[in-house]
Amino acid sequence: LARDGRVRRAYLGVGAAPRPLPPKAVAALGRTTGIELIDVAAGSPAGLAGLRPEDIVVALNGSPIESVEELQRLLSADTIDAPQSVTVLRAGTVMQLEVRPTELAA
Repeated sequence: LARDGRVRRAYLGVGAAPRPLPPKAVAALGRTTGIELIDVAAGSPAGLAGLRPEDIVVALNGSPIESVEELQRLLSADTIDAPQSVTVLRAGTVMQLEVRPTELAA
């Protein structure tokens, strides 16, 4: 706020909800919950990165994600226009994708 005169927010373009992980993923990842992408906006940073509905996000830059609030907290102004590593579970396979959040329009 002091630097920019306003609060800057990073935007991915997803709608998500918490989701329990399947047993194999729990064993591999060491956590029980991620966030399932319900919606990925066309042309959004998430869509351009290849994220899809039904992907389960489990980490951002190595930090565990178990709630939408955790994802929002990690998407600070410093992440705007900077590549972010997203770990997702897709059809039972753990994948790494790179997303570049944009600034949420006021």
